[in-house]
Amino acid sequence: MEQKSNAFLETEPIGKLMRKYSVPCIISLLVAALYNIVDQIFIANADYLGSYGNAANTVVFPLTVVALSVAVMIGDGACAYVSIKLGEGQTDEAHRTVGNAVTLCLIASAVLTALYLLFMNPILTLFGGRVNAETFAHAREYFFWITLGVPFYMFGQAMNPVIRSDGSPRFAMASTVAGAVVNIILDPLFIYPLKMGMTGAAVATVLGQILTAALAVWYLFHMKAVRLEKDSFPLRPALIKRFLLLGVTSFLSQISLVVSMAAVQNMCTKYGALDSVFGQAQYAQIPLAVLGIVMKFFQIAISVAVGLAAGCIPVAGYNIGAGRYDRVKSLFTRLLTAEAVLGFAALLIAEFLPRQLIGIFGAGNESAYYTEFAVKCFRVYLCMTPLAMVNKGTFIYLQAIGKAGLSTLISMTREILLGVAAPILLPLRFGLDGVLYAFPTADVLTFLITAAVIRMVYRELGAGDTPGVSD
Repeated sequence: MEQKSNAFLETEPIGKLMRKYSVPCIISLLVAALYNIVDQIFIANADYLGSYGNAANTVVFPLTVVALSVAVMIGDGACAYVSIKLGEGQTDEAHRTVGNAVTLCLIASAVLTALYLLFMNPILTLFGGRVNAETFAHAREYFFWITLGVPFYMFGQAMNPVIRSDGSPRFAMASTVAGAVVNIILDPLFIYPLKMGMTGAAVATVLGQILTAALAVWYLFHMKAVRLEKDSFPLRPALIKRFLLLGVTSFLSQISLVVSMAAVQNMCTKYGALDSVFGQAQYAQIPLAVLGIVMKFFQIAISVAVGLAAGCIPVAGYNIGAGRYDRVKSLFTRLLTAEAVLGFAALLIAEFLPRQLIGIFGAGNESAYYTEFAVKCFRVYLCMTPLAMVNKGTFIYLQAIGKAGLSTLISMTREILLGVAAPILLPLRFGLDGVLYAFPTADVLTFLITAAVIRMVYRELGAGDTPGVSD
Protein backbone atom coordinates (compact mmCIF):
# COMPACT_ATOMS: atom_id res chain seq x y z
CA MET A 1 0.00 0.00 0.00
CA GLU A 2 1.36 3.39 -1.04
CA GLN A 3 1.44 6.32 1.36
CA LYS A 4 -1.80 8.26 1.34
CA SER A 5 -2.13 11.70 -0.23
CA ASN A 6 -4.64 14.32 0.97
CA ALA A 7 -4.75 12.69 4.44
CA PHE A 8 -6.16 15.92 5.90
CA LEU A 9 -9.53 14.92 4.40
CA GLU A 10 -9.75 12.27 7.12
CA THR A 11 -8.72 14.49 10.02
CA GLU A 12 -9.90 18.10 9.56
CA PRO A 13 -13.36 19.11 10.88
CA ILE A 14 -16.20 18.25 8.50
CA GLY A 15 -17.64 21.77 8.54
CA LYS A 16 -14.29 23.31 7.65
CA LEU A 17 -13.77 20.85 4.78
CA MET A 18 -17.27 21.47 3.45
CA ARG A 19 -16.66 25.22 3.38
CA LYS A 20 -13.23 24.76 1.83
CA TYR A 21 -14.49 22.58 -1.02
CA SER A 22 -18.15 23.48 -1.52
CA VAL A 23 -17.91 27.28 -1.51
CA PRO A 24 -15.38 27.45 -4.37
CA CYS A 25 -17.36 24.79 -6.22
CA ILE A 26 -20.59 26.77 -5.83
CA ILE A 27 -18.87 29.90 -7.10
CA SER A 28 -17.41 27.99 -10.04
CA LEU A 29 -20.80 26.60 -11.05
CA LEU A 30 -22.58 29.91 -10.53
CA VAL A 31 -20.03 31.60 -12.74
CA ALA A 32 -20.42 28.85 -15.34
CA ALA A 33 -24.20 29.36 -15.26
CA LEU A 34 -23.68 33.11 -15.64
CA TYR A 35 -22.10 32.60 -19.07
CA ASN A 36 -25.49 31.99 -20.65
CA ILE A 37 -27.42 34.21 -18.25
CA VAL A 38 -25.18 37.21 -18.92
CA ASP A 39 -25.64 36.68 -22.65
CA GLN A 40 -29.41 36.64 -22.19
CA ILE A 41 -29.43 39.79 -20.04
CA PHE A 42 -27.48 41.81 -22.59
CA ILE A 43 -29.44 40.33 -25.50
CA ALA A 44 -32.78 41.10 -23.83
CA ASN A 45 -31.81 44.73 -23.26
CA ALA A 46 -30.63 45.30 -26.85
CA ASP A 47 -33.60 46.89 -28.65
CA TYR A 48 -32.64 45.29 -31.97
CA LEU A 49 -32.75 41.78 -30.43
CA GLY A 50 -35.28 41.83 -27.55
CA SER A 51 -37.59 38.89 -26.98
CA TYR A 52 -36.64 37.34 -30.34
CA GLY A 53 -33.01 37.14 -29.26
CA ASN A 54 -34.16 35.98 -25.83
CA ALA A 55 -36.18 33.15 -27.36
CA ALA A 56 -33.21 32.19 -29.57
CA ASN A 57 -30.99 32.01 -26.51
CA THR A 58 -33.55 29.75 -24.84
CA VAL A 59 -33.52 27.43 -27.87
CA VAL A 60 -29.71 27.10 -27.80
CA PHE A 61 -29.33 26.80 -24.03
CA PRO A 62 -30.24 23.06 -23.79
CA LEU A 63 -27.61 22.30 -26.41
CA THR A 64 -24.89 23.81 -24.24
CA VAL A 65 -26.21 21.61 -21.42
CA VAL A 66 -25.67 18.54 -23.62
CA ALA A 67 -21.97 19.46 -23.85
CA LEU A 68 -21.90 20.12 -20.10
CA SER A 69 -23.52 16.75 -19.35
CA VAL A 70 -20.76 14.83 -21.10
CA ALA A 71 -18.07 16.99 -19.49
CA VAL A 72 -19.38 16.56 -15.93
CA MET A 73 -19.82 12.82 -16.41
CA ILE A 74 -16.12 12.60 -17.21
CA GLY A 75 -15.01 15.19 -14.66
CA ASP A 76 -17.21 14.26 -11.70
CA GLY A 77 -16.63 10.56 -12.28
CA ALA A 78 -12.87 11.06 -12.38
CA CYS A 79 -13.04 13.33 -9.31
CA ALA A 80 -14.95 10.73 -7.26
CA TYR A 81 -12.76 7.83 -8.37
CA VAL A 82 -9.49 9.73 -7.85
CA SER A 83 -10.62 10.76 -4.37
CA ILE A 84 -11.47 7.17 -3.43
CA LYS A 85 -8.15 5.90 -4.77
CA LEU A 86 -6.18 8.59 -2.95
CA GLY A 87 -8.02 7.59 0.23
CA GLU A 88 -6.89 4.01 -0.40
CA GLY A 89 -3.33 5.19 -1.15
CA GLN A 90 -3.41 4.01 -4.81
CA THR A 91 -1.77 6.96 -6.56
CA ASP A 92 -0.96 5.03 -9.76
CA GLU A 93 -4.64 4.37 -10.38
CA ALA A 94 -5.34 8.05 -9.61
CA HIS A 95 -2.94 9.54 -12.19
CA ARG A 96 -4.13 7.15 -14.91
CA THR A 97 -7.72 8.19 -14.18
CA VAL A 98 -6.87 11.86 -14.68
CA GLY A 99 -4.99 11.15 -17.91
CA ASN A 100 -7.82 9.05 -19.31
CA ALA A 101 -10.31 11.77 -18.40
CA VAL A 102 -8.27 14.29 -20.42
CA THR A 103 -8.06 12.04 -23.49
CA LEU A 104 -11.71 11.03 -23.33
CA CYS A 105 -12.87 14.64 -23.01
CA LEU A 106 -10.90 15.73 -26.09
CA ILE A 107 -12.38 12.92 -28.19
CA ALA A 108 -15.94 13.47 -26.96
CA SER A 109 -15.84 17.22 -27.57
CA ALA A 110 -14.59 16.78 -31.14
CA VAL A 111 -17.41 14.33 -31.91
CA LEU A 112 -20.10 16.57 -30.41
CA THR A 113 -18.84 19.64 -32.28
CA ALA A 114 -19.00 17.77 -35.59
CA LEU A 115 -22.54 16.53 -34.89
CA TYR A 116 -23.74 20.04 -34.01
CA LEU A 117 -22.33 21.54 -37.20
CA LEU A 118 -23.70 18.77 -39.42
CA PHE A 119 -27.22 18.71 -37.97
CA MET A 120 -27.73 22.33 -36.90
CA ASN A 121 -31.15 22.96 -38.46
CA PRO A 122 -32.94 19.79 -37.26
CA ILE A 123 -31.42 20.18 -33.78
CA LEU A 124 -32.65 23.76 -33.43
CA THR A 125 -36.07 22.74 -34.74
CA LEU A 126 -36.27 19.99 -32.13
CA PHE A 127 -35.92 22.59 -29.35
CA GLY A 128 -38.62 24.93 -30.67
CA GLY A 129 -36.44 27.18 -32.82
CA ARG A 130 -39.04 27.53 -35.57
CA VAL A 131 -41.56 29.38 -33.40
CA ASN A 132 -41.07 32.17 -35.96
CA ALA A 133 -38.54 33.05 -38.68
CA GLU A 134 -36.71 35.79 -36.77
CA THR A 135 -36.15 33.60 -33.72
CA PHE A 136 -34.79 30.79 -35.92
CA ALA A 137 -32.35 33.12 -37.70
CA HIS A 138 -31.01 34.43 -34.37
CA ALA A 139 -30.74 30.87 -33.00
CA ARG A 140 -28.69 29.69 -36.01
CA GLU A 141 -26.31 32.62 -35.69
CA TYR A 142 -25.77 32.14 -31.96
CA PHE A 143 -25.51 28.35 -32.14
CA PHE A 144 -22.83 28.33 -34.85
CA TRP A 145 -20.34 30.31 -32.78
CA ILE A 146 -21.22 28.56 -29.53
CA THR A 147 -20.57 25.22 -31.25
CA LEU A 148 -17.05 26.29 -32.23
CA GLY A 149 -16.33 26.82 -28.53
CA VAL A 150 -17.66 23.42 -27.40
CA PRO A 151 -14.20 21.75 -27.12
CA PHE A 152 -12.90 24.54 -24.87
CA TYR A 153 -16.10 24.62 -22.80
CA MET A 154 -16.13 20.86 -22.25
CA PHE A 155 -12.44 20.68 -21.36
CA GLY A 156 -12.68 23.47 -18.79
CA GLN A 157 -15.81 21.99 -17.18
CA ALA A 158 -14.42 18.43 -17.10
CA MET A 159 -11.10 19.46 -15.56
CA ASN A 160 -12.71 21.65 -12.90
CA PRO A 161 -13.73 18.74 -10.60
CA VAL A 162 -10.46 16.96 -11.36
CA ILE A 163 -8.59 20.01 -10.08
CA ARG A 164 -10.75 19.96 -6.94
CA SER A 165 -9.90 16.30 -6.36
CA ASP A 166 -6.22 17.27 -6.41
CA GLY A 167 -6.84 19.55 -3.42
CA SER A 168 -7.10 22.89 -5.27
CA PRO A 169 -10.74 24.04 -5.15
CA ARG A 170 -9.70 27.70 -5.18
CA PHE A 171 -7.77 27.35 -8.42
CA ALA A 172 -10.76 25.54 -9.96
CA MET A 173 -12.93 28.47 -8.95
CA ALA A 174 -10.45 31.10 -10.15
CA SER A 175 -10.12 29.56 -13.61
CA THR A 176 -13.90 29.64 -14.10
CA VAL A 177 -14.22 33.17 -12.73
CA ALA A 178 -11.47 34.42 -15.05
CA GLY A 179 -13.36 33.17 -18.09
CA ALA A 180 -16.63 34.67 -16.89
CA VAL A 181 -15.02 38.07 -16.34
CA VAL A 182 -13.85 38.05 -19.96
CA ASN A 183 -17.41 37.26 -21.07
CA ILE A 184 -18.95 39.99 -18.91
CA ILE A 185 -16.51 42.60 -20.23
CA LEU A 186 -16.84 41.67 -23.90
CA ASP A 187 -20.62 41.03 -24.05
CA PRO A 188 -21.76 44.68 -23.78
CA LEU A 189 -18.91 45.82 -26.02
CA PHE A 190 -19.80 43.40 -28.82
CA ILE A 191 -23.60 43.71 -28.50
CA TYR A 192 -24.06 47.47 -28.05
CA PRO A 193 -21.43 49.76 -29.65
CA LEU A 194 -20.18 47.15 -32.16
CA LYS A 195 -23.73 45.89 -32.94
CA MET A 196 -22.49 42.30 -33.43
CA GLY A 197 -25.81 40.90 -32.19
CA MET A 198 -26.03 37.19 -31.42
CA THR A 199 -22.57 36.65 -32.92
CA GLY A 200 -21.09 39.10 -30.43
CA ALA A 201 -22.77 37.40 -27.46
CA ALA A 202 -21.50 34.00 -28.58
CA VAL A 203 -17.95 35.10 -29.38
CA ALA A 204 -17.62 36.79 -25.98
CA THR A 205 -18.70 33.53 -24.34
CA VAL A 206 -16.26 31.41 -26.35
CA LEU A 207 -13.29 33.68 -25.59
CA GLY A 208 -14.01 33.30 -21.88
CA GLN A 209 -14.21 29.53 -22.25
CA ILE A 210 -10.84 29.46 -24.03
CA LEU A 211 -9.21 31.22 -21.07
CA THR A 212 -10.71 28.75 -18.57
CA ALA A 213 -9.52 25.80 -20.66
CA ALA A 214 -6.01 27.28 -20.94
CA LEU A 215 -5.76 27.65 -17.16
CA ALA A 216 -6.86 24.03 -16.74
CA VAL A 217 -4.09 22.89 -19.09
CA TRP A 218 -1.55 24.85 -17.03
CA TYR A 219 -2.76 23.21 -13.81
CA LEU A 220 -2.46 19.70 -15.20
CA PHE A 221 1.29 20.25 -15.43
CA HIS A 222 1.43 21.47 -11.81
CA MET A 223 -0.73 18.94 -9.92
CA LYS A 224 0.02 18.20 -6.26
CA ALA A 225 -1.42 14.87 -5.11
CA VAL A 226 -1.28 13.38 -8.62
CA ARG A 227 1.61 13.49 -11.09
CA LEU A 228 0.75 12.91 -14.74
CA GLU A 229 3.06 10.75 -16.83
CA LYS A 230 3.19 9.62 -20.45
CA ASP A 231 1.55 6.40 -19.30
CA SER A 232 -1.43 8.37 -17.91
CA PHE A 233 -3.06 9.22 -21.25
CA PRO A 234 -3.58 6.02 -23.32
CA LEU A 235 -7.23 4.99 -23.03
CA ARG A 236 -7.90 2.07 -20.66
CA PRO A 237 -11.47 0.81 -21.23
CA ALA A 238 -11.73 -0.99 -17.87
CA LEU A 239 -10.59 2.11 -15.98
CA ILE A 240 -12.86 4.40 -17.99
CA LYS A 241 -15.82 2.16 -17.20
CA ARG A 242 -15.10 2.37 -13.47
CA PHE A 243 -14.87 6.14 -13.22
CA LEU A 244 -17.65 6.90 -15.72
CA LEU A 245 -19.98 4.76 -13.60
CA LEU A 246 -19.43 7.24 -10.76
CA GLY A 247 -20.14 10.16 -13.09
CA VAL A 248 -23.20 8.78 -14.82
CA THR A 249 -25.57 10.47 -12.36
CA SER A 250 -24.05 13.86 -13.17
CA PHE A 251 -24.54 13.04 -16.85
CA LEU A 252 -28.14 11.97 -16.38
CA SER A 253 -28.99 14.97 -14.20
CA GLN A 254 -27.86 17.25 -17.02
CA ILE A 255 -28.85 15.31 -20.15
CA SER A 256 -32.26 14.48 -18.77
CA LEU A 257 -32.71 18.19 -18.11
CA VAL A 258 -32.17 18.61 -21.85
CA VAL A 259 -34.80 15.96 -22.63
CA SER A 260 -37.16 17.66 -20.20
CA MET A 261 -36.44 21.08 -21.71
CA ALA A 262 -37.13 19.71 -25.19
CA ALA A 263 -40.52 18.47 -23.97
CA VAL A 264 -41.27 21.68 -22.07
CA GLN A 265 -40.21 23.98 -24.91
CA ASN A 266 -42.18 22.07 -27.53
CA MET A 267 -45.28 21.93 -25.32
CA CYS A 268 -44.82 25.62 -24.61
CA THR A 269 -44.77 26.35 -28.35
CA LYS A 270 -47.68 23.99 -29.07
CA TYR A 271 -50.04 25.20 -26.35
CA GLY A 272 -48.90 28.80 -26.67
CA ALA A 273 -50.17 28.71 -30.25
CA LEU A 274 -53.60 27.71 -28.90
CA ASP A 275 -53.68 30.59 -26.40
CA SER A 276 -55.83 33.62 -27.26
CA VAL A 277 -52.89 36.00 -26.71
CA PHE A 278 -49.79 33.99 -27.53
CA GLY A 279 -51.44 32.52 -30.60
CA GLN A 280 -50.94 35.93 -32.23
CA ALA A 281 -47.78 36.16 -34.37
CA GLN A 282 -46.34 39.23 -32.59
CA TYR A 283 -46.54 37.50 -29.19
CA ALA A 284 -45.73 33.91 -30.22
CA GLN A 285 -42.14 33.97 -28.90
CA ILE A 286 -43.07 35.29 -25.43
CA PRO A 287 -43.78 31.96 -23.63
CA LEU A 288 -40.51 30.48 -24.93
CA ALA A 289 -38.51 33.59 -24.01
CA VAL A 290 -40.03 33.82 -20.51
CA LEU A 291 -39.63 30.13 -19.81
CA GLY A 292 -35.96 30.44 -20.71
CA ILE A 293 -35.51 33.24 -18.19
CA VAL A 294 -37.21 31.26 -15.41
CA MET A 295 -35.06 28.24 -16.26
CA LYS A 296 -31.98 30.44 -15.93
CA PHE A 297 -33.03 31.48 -12.43
CA PHE A 298 -33.56 27.83 -11.56
CA GLN A 299 -30.15 27.12 -13.06
CA ILE A 300 -28.66 29.51 -10.50
CA ALA A 301 -30.46 27.73 -7.65
CA ILE A 302 -29.53 24.29 -8.91
CA SER A 303 -25.91 25.39 -9.41
CA VAL A 304 -25.82 26.08 -5.67
CA ALA A 305 -27.33 22.65 -4.98
CA VAL A 306 -24.89 20.88 -7.27
CA GLY A 307 -21.95 22.95 -5.98
CA LEU A 308 -22.72 22.05 -2.37
CA ALA A 309 -22.86 18.34 -3.20
CA ALA A 310 -20.03 18.25 -5.76
CA GLY A 311 -17.75 20.02 -3.31
CA CYS A 312 -18.38 17.15 -0.91
CA ILE A 313 -17.30 14.49 -3.44
CA PRO A 314 -13.55 14.52 -2.61
CA VAL A 315 -14.25 14.54 1.13
CA ALA A 316 -16.90 11.81 1.04
CA GLY A 317 -14.97 9.66 -1.42
CA TYR A 318 -11.76 9.84 0.57
CA ASN A 319 -13.48 8.95 3.84
CA ILE A 320 -15.34 6.06 2.21
CA GLY A 321 -11.99 4.77 0.99
CA ALA A 322 -10.54 5.24 4.48
CA GLY A 323 -13.50 3.52 6.20
CA ARG A 324 -14.62 6.65 8.12
CA TYR A 325 -18.39 6.18 7.74
CA ASP A 326 -19.11 8.39 10.76
CA ARG A 327 -17.62 11.35 8.90
CA VAL A 328 -19.50 10.46 5.71
CA LYS A 329 -22.79 10.45 7.64
CA SER A 330 -22.04 13.76 9.36
CA LEU A 331 -21.20 15.37 6.02
CA PHE A 332 -24.46 14.09 4.52
CA THR A 333 -26.45 15.68 7.33
CA ARG A 334 -24.78 19.04 6.83
CA LEU A 335 -25.32 18.83 3.08
CA LEU A 336 -29.06 18.10 3.32
CA THR A 337 -29.56 20.92 5.84
CA ALA A 338 -27.73 23.42 3.65
CA GLU A 339 -29.66 22.34 0.53
CA ALA A 340 -33.01 22.83 2.28
CA VAL A 341 -32.14 26.23 3.78
CA LEU A 342 -30.79 27.66 0.52
CA GLY A 343 -33.72 26.17 -1.37
CA PHE A 344 -36.14 28.12 0.78
CA ALA A 345 -34.12 31.29 0.21
CA ALA A 346 -34.42 30.80 -3.56
CA LEU A 347 -38.14 30.13 -3.18
CA LEU A 348 -38.70 33.41 -1.32
CA ILE A 349 -36.93 35.35 -4.05
CA ALA A 350 -38.96 33.67 -6.81
CA GLU A 351 -42.28 34.20 -5.02
CA PHE A 352 -41.83 37.77 -3.81
CA LEU A 353 -39.56 39.40 -6.39
CA PRO A 354 -40.65 38.08 -9.81
CA ARG A 355 -41.20 41.54 -11.31
CA GLN A 356 -37.75 42.69 -10.25
CA LEU A 357 -36.20 39.54 -11.72
CA ILE A 358 -37.98 39.84 -15.04
CA GLY A 359 -37.03 43.52 -15.16
CA ILE A 360 -33.37 42.53 -15.40
CA PHE A 361 -34.20 40.75 -18.67
CA GLY A 362 -35.65 43.74 -20.50
CA ALA A 363 -39.31 43.50 -19.45
CA GLY A 364 -39.59 47.28 -19.73
CA ASN A 365 -39.18 46.97 -23.50
CA GLU A 366 -41.90 44.33 -23.87
CA SER A 367 -45.71 44.14 -23.70
CA ALA A 368 -47.75 43.73 -20.52
CA TYR A 369 -48.44 40.13 -21.58
CA TYR A 370 -44.73 39.42 -21.25
CA THR A 371 -44.56 40.58 -17.63
CA GLU A 372 -47.86 38.98 -16.63
CA PHE A 373 -46.86 35.56 -17.94
CA ALA A 374 -43.39 35.88 -16.41
CA VAL A 375 -44.76 36.55 -12.91
CA LYS A 376 -47.02 33.50 -13.12
CA CYS A 377 -44.17 31.39 -14.50
CA PHE A 378 -41.80 32.31 -11.66
CA ARG A 379 -44.34 31.64 -8.94
CA VAL A 380 -45.68 28.34 -10.26
CA TYR A 381 -42.70 26.75 -11.99
CA LEU A 382 -40.33 27.30 -9.04
CA CYS A 383 -42.66 26.71 -6.08
CA MET A 384 -40.94 23.43 -5.10
CA THR A 385 -37.34 24.62 -5.42
CA PRO A 386 -36.37 23.44 -1.86
CA LEU A 387 -37.36 19.87 -2.73
CA ALA A 388 -35.56 20.12 -6.07
CA MET A 389 -32.35 21.12 -4.33
CA VAL A 390 -32.55 18.35 -1.72
CA ASN A 391 -33.22 15.84 -4.50
CA LYS A 392 -30.26 17.04 -6.54
CA GLY A 393 -27.89 17.09 -3.59
CA THR A 394 -28.88 13.52 -2.69
CA PHE A 395 -28.34 12.24 -6.24
CA ILE A 396 -24.78 13.59 -6.33
CA TYR A 397 -23.83 12.52 -2.79
CA LEU A 398 -24.93 8.97 -3.52
CA GLN A 399 -22.48 8.75 -6.41
CA ALA A 400 -19.75 10.25 -4.21
CA ILE A 401 -20.09 7.38 -1.74
CA GLY A 402 -20.13 4.76 -4.48
CA LYS A 403 -23.90 4.21 -4.82
CA ALA A 404 -23.91 4.98 -8.53
CA GLY A 405 -26.62 2.44 -9.38
CA LEU A 406 -29.15 3.75 -6.87
CA SER A 407 -28.30 7.34 -7.68
CA THR A 408 -28.83 6.70 -11.39
CA LEU A 409 -32.17 5.00 -10.79
CA ILE A 410 -33.80 7.82 -8.83
CA SER A 411 -32.19 10.48 -11.01
CA MET A 412 -33.65 8.87 -14.13
CA THR A 413 -37.04 8.64 -12.44
CA ARG A 414 -37.01 12.38 -11.78
CA GLU A 415 -35.43 13.72 -14.89
CA ILE A 416 -36.59 11.37 -17.63
CA LEU A 417 -39.77 9.61 -16.47
CA LEU A 418 -41.38 12.48 -14.52
CA GLY A 419 -39.51 15.32 -16.21
CA VAL A 420 -40.83 14.34 -19.63
CA ALA A 421 -44.19 12.79 -18.76
CA ALA A 422 -45.45 15.70 -16.63
CA PRO A 423 -45.02 18.48 -19.26
CA ILE A 424 -46.65 16.23 -21.88
CA LEU A 425 -49.61 15.03 -19.80
CA LEU A 426 -50.55 18.01 -17.62
CA PRO A 427 -51.16 20.43 -20.55
CA LEU A 428 -53.82 18.03 -21.83
CA ARG A 429 -55.92 19.12 -18.85
CA PHE A 430 -54.57 22.60 -18.03
CA GLY A 431 -53.32 23.93 -21.37
CA LEU A 432 -50.32 26.26 -21.26
CA ASP A 433 -50.55 26.43 -17.45
CA GLY A 434 -50.00 22.68 -17.35
CA VAL A 435 -46.46 23.22 -18.65
CA LEU A 436 -45.79 25.33 -15.57
CA TYR A 437 -47.31 22.77 -13.18
CA ALA A 438 -45.06 20.01 -14.54
CA PHE A 439 -41.88 21.01 -12.74
CA PRO A 440 -43.17 21.17 -9.13
CA THR A 441 -45.22 18.01 -9.66
CA ALA A 442 -42.13 16.06 -10.71
CA ASP A 443 -40.12 17.28 -7.71
CA VAL A 444 -42.78 16.41 -5.14
CA LEU A 445 -43.10 12.86 -6.46
CA THR A 446 -39.32 12.44 -6.60
CA PHE A 447 -38.87 13.67 -3.03
CA LEU A 448 -41.07 10.84 -1.76
CA ILE A 449 -38.53 8.39 -3.20
CA THR A 450 -35.52 10.46 -2.12
CA ALA A 451 -36.68 10.58 1.51
CA ALA A 452 -36.81 6.77 1.65
CA VAL A 453 -33.33 6.52 0.14
CA ILE A 454 -31.89 9.04 2.62
CA ARG A 455 -33.25 6.98 5.49
CA MET A 456 -31.69 3.80 4.07
CA VAL A 457 -28.27 5.44 3.62
CA TYR A 458 -28.32 6.71 7.21
CA ARG A 459 -28.97 3.20 8.47
CA GLU A 460 -26.10 1.76 6.42
CA LEU A 461 -23.61 4.44 7.47
CA GLY A 462 -24.66 4.14 11.11
CA ALA A 463 -24.04 0.40 10.96
CA GLY A 464 -20.61 0.96 9.46
CA ASP A 465 -21.46 -0.76 6.17
CA THR A 466 -19.44 0.32 3.16
CA PRO A 467 -21.63 1.30 0.19
CA GLY A 468 -18.97 0.01 -2.24
CA VAL A 469 -18.03 1.54 -5.59
CA SER A 470 -19.74 -1.24 -7.48
CA ASP A 471 -23.19 -0.58 -6.01
